[in-house]
Parts: sequence; structure tokens; C-alpha cells
Amino acid sequence: MNNITRLFDFPYYQLEKYNLKDALVTKIGNEWVKTSTQEYIDKANAISRGLLRLGVQKNNKIAIISSNNRTEWHICDIGILQTGAQTVPIYPTISEDDYEYILNHSESTYCIVSDQEVYDKINAIKSKVGSLKEVYSFEKINGCKNWSELLELGSDTSNQNEVETIKESIVTTDLATIIYTSGTTGRPKGVMLTHQNIVSDVLMSAPRVPLRAGDTRALSFLPICHIFERMLTYLYQYYGISIYFAESIEKISDNLKEVHPHVMSVVPRLLEKVYDKIYAKGTDLTGIKKKLFFWALDLGMDYKPYKENGAWYEFKLKIARKLIFSKWQEGLGGELELLVCGSAALQARLAKVFCAANIPVMEGYGLTETSPVISVNDMRNNGFRVGTVGKVLDGVEVKIAEDGEILCKGPNVMIGYYKDEEKTNEALQNGYFHTGDIGEIDNDGFLKITDRKKEMFKTSGGKYVAPQVLENAFKQSRFIEQIMVIGEGQKMPAAFIQPSFEFINEWAQRKGIELGKSNAEIISNERIIKRIQREVEEINERFGNWEKVKRFELTPDLWSVEGGHLTPTMKLKRKIILEKYKDLYDKIYN
Repeated sequence: MNNITRLFDFPYYQLEKYNLKDALVTKIGNEWVKTSTQEYIDKANAISRGLLRLGVQKNNKIAIISSNNRTEWHICDIGILQTGAQTVPIYPTISEDDYEYILNHSESTYCIVSDQEVYDKINAIKSKVGSLKEVYSFEKINGCKNWSELLELGSDTSNQNEVETIKESIVTTDLATIIYTSGTTGRPKGVMLTHQNIVSDVLMSAPRVPLRAGDTRALSFLPICHIFERMLTYLYQYYGISIYFAESIEKISDNLKEVHPHVMSVVPRLLEKVYDKIYAKGTDLTGIKKKLFFWALDLGMDYKPYKENGAWYEFKLKIARKLIFSKWQEGLGGELELLVCGSAALQARLAKVFCAANIPVMEGYGLTETSPVISVNDMRNNGFRVGTVGKVLDGVEVKIAEDGEILCKGPNVMIGYYKDEEKTNEALQNGYFHTGDIGEIDNDGFLKITDRKKEMFKTSGGKYVAPQVLENAFKQSRFIEQIMVIGEGQKMPAAFIQPSFEFINEWAQRKGIELGKSNAEIISNERIIKRIQREVEEINERFGNWEKVKRFELTPDLWSVEGGHLTPTMKLKRKIILEKYKDLYDKIYN
């Protein structure tokens, strides 16, 4: 089993090499229920046999929609792939319209959902999806078939030979999955990834991610329908790492303390929130404890890897780690060795301060279309540089086009967009995938992302503005939760700002300021407007005059996935935000 070429090879490789008792672990009630590697494979085979008895054939599409990560998802993933059918993982938070579009576009024949909420959405549009034969659910739902019926249907092993024959017929270049990108504009695109695309990315990433094989725990909570978390779970299986599935984002703090993970993946937004909570606790301290906290924090902001700051700095860091940073580690379970970060740009200060706290954050870069990893930082062998996304994986080729766009070639690059030749030909040219990101490679081979090509805009004065760079800087302010920089074709950049209402309420209480109860009252409070103005002016000093945000308007509503402001991966839906706040836009520019 040394030669892994298809996604369903990973559990068999794990069985041969590690044979874990706790390969996949989900919390049910108050108990963490463990599934061994052998049970994982046995149940996946039962799913394969059951699906074949239902008449599922090679190249059929089966959608899986789960509100949280769980053992059943992975069993079904492997079970479906072994039949030669393809999985269509879908975000649970998208609209009914998008569900209808994706299920119709993919021609999904079956759909497996996690719970009542997702089932209700599917049930509402089921009659509009001609290809859909049946819906199954992981949880018991009245009127919905349960996934246990598939296991029961496959309990008779007499057609296992058929499963084995189909498995043998599946080659590495066969299509494995269609992942519909959340899309910041327009309809989602179906990214076609083969077994080879994802397997090669796992195997190329493996030497770069310093995981201890066979005796470590991972906590999985980022959406499994996104290729970042999914690829990592295959990587964990390859390394023989037990995967514990967090109950929800709300319970992640409790789960960290219960599981004591050694590794987990994060997105920058989560790290920002963790940091803000730690900072808020620091401000509540008094006397020497408070002084020590902010001394350690300042020290962390100056962090450089590989003892570049010299022996005196390292001595102080040792003290800070013992007195202050050890408590950060305790809050994250006490045994965390690595955070793998992706999906959006990470602020350099967060990378520095968490690394100083002995919680290394390794930022990587990639897209759904590249399965996803193109490059990643690695603390070993001088492979880590703050402010970059690391060195390009061995086996992947990256070149920078004349206009600065990052182009990528390798076995991890998708075969195209499903049923969309035009967009495929736009994205794949001369063997290279056009990422749409602007970047540069330094003399030591580190890749740095500077902006999204499509998001850069030109002011009426002919100057280019890179909004993401500005937005990342402004989000360092504790008063600013979300921000979108605008100004295409206008004489100056401006911004819509969603304030951090939680922090502002705390701040106002400390200052003895009376605020209204509603967000609308808060954003119209003159003291709040002036305080945010001060933050904007201070951060503006870092930028050229043509880039400075000259005016801003505050928004009362919280920007969210459900509200349509953000994609499921927490990226700004710029077009929609612009439409939502057209009146504010007119107020700024007209």
C-alpha cells in the first residue's frame, strides 16, 4: 500500500502502517465516540456495497452537505469514491437558490445531509431538481431516510467483489470530486479535481508540515466541504493522526480543552478573534500583572525566527513564555504544536506574536483549483519567513506574469470547471493556471501575495489601490471588525466599516460613556465616530497619499455569511456589499 494514487487509498495505507483505535472521533452527547481505522474502512465498504445496490454507477454525482465536521462524512466520502461516483461537497450556509443551482448543475442523483436545518432547505427545492432520487441524513429526521439504511443495505458482503473490481478500474487521473467555489461574484463554479490532483497535493505537502506520525491528535473544525480542511484530513490520515471533530465554532474553546490537540487548521479571522480575547483579558489585569502582560506582548511583536534577535531577546522571550505565553497555550488545550493557516492573508503581527508564544502559525497559500496548497511555510530548515506564504512545494512550478499575476503549473492543478469550457480556457492557458492573485518571489524563494488582481482598482487620478493590503492594516484596530475599501474610478479611496460592537461596548463602559442599546445608535454616536476616525488616521500614515482612506461610513449590521456579506470562507462579497450600501456610497462620493 506504499503507492497511494487514489483518495480511497489513504485509509488502507493508515490501516497497514498505524491501525489507529481513534482514527475518526466525533462527540455524541457528552462522549467522544471513536472509530478505528478498521471500522472506518468496513463502514466505507458497506456504503459502497449499499450504493451499488441502489444502482449508483461510475461518474454519478452524490452531494454531501454537513453543518459540522463528523465521522460519517468521511465514511461516506470514501464509500462514494470507491464506486467510481464523484462527491459534490456543498457549504451548509448557502441559500436555497444556490442549493438548487448546484444540485441541478452537477446532476446529483443522491444527497446526504447532516441535520434538520439542511434537510429543510433541500426539501424546499427537491422537486426542482430532476436528477435527485433520494435524500439521506446522518441524524434521525422524521420523513427522511437515514444513512444507517445505506449501511444496512450494504451489510451483505456478497457484492464486495464488485466493489473491488470497480476500485481497481479507477485510475489516478479519474475525476474524484466537484467543489463549487463560494464565489465573490456570480454563480458558483464547479472545480473538477481528480484523485491525482488531491493525492499529489497531500504527498507534496507532507514533507513541509512537521507532523509527528502515529501518536498525535488533530482538531478539525473548518468546513470539510472546503478543499483546505479536506486535504488536511487526508494528510492526517496519511500521517496516522487521530482526527477529532469539533462540535461547532461556539464550542471550540471547550473542545480544545477536552481534546488537547497537537495540530489544527485556522483562518486568519479566527486568530484575530482569539488574539482580541486574549488582549481584552490583558486590559482587565492590574498592577504588575498588567505590565508584564503588555511587556510580553510588545516582545512578541518584535519576534523573528531562528534567534535572529540575539541572545538577550531570546532570554527575555524565555521569561515571557514562562510567565505569560504559557497561559495562552493552556487556553488552547496545552499541547498545541502547530497551527496551519490559510484561506486569506494573515497579519504579520499575528504570525509573530503566536510564534513568540510558542504556538507556531505556518501560513500557506493556494486555491480550490490547486487542491489547494501551492506554497507553505515550514519552521524547519529556514523555511519560515513572516509576511510570506512560504516556499513553493517541490513538484509545483510558479512563475510571475508581466502584470504580477501568479501562474501555477503542477499535478495539483484542476482539470477545469464543470460544464464551463469558456471559464476553463480563461483560467488554464499554456499549461498554467492563472490564480488571479498578484505576488512576488524574493531572492530566497519565498512567495509573497500582495493582492487579488480582480480586486485592485484605479482611482480617477490613475493610481492603483490594493484594497486587501489596506483592509488587513485597518483590521488590526480593535475598533474595526470588518472593512471594505472602495473607490474605483473615484478621486479617492473610502471605506465601509463594520465596527467591533462587542469591543466598543466594553471600551465605552470603561470610559463611562453612555451608548444607545442598538447598533444604529452606536454608529451615530459622535464620540465613537471620532474614535474610529482617529484609528483610521493613524493607520493611514503607513500608506501613500493616493492610498489613504479619506472618508468612511459605519454600518449597523454585522457582516456575515448568512447576511450575504461574506463567502463561506469569510471573504468579502464586494459586489453585494457595494449594492447593500449604495446609499452610503452615494453619501461618500456624491
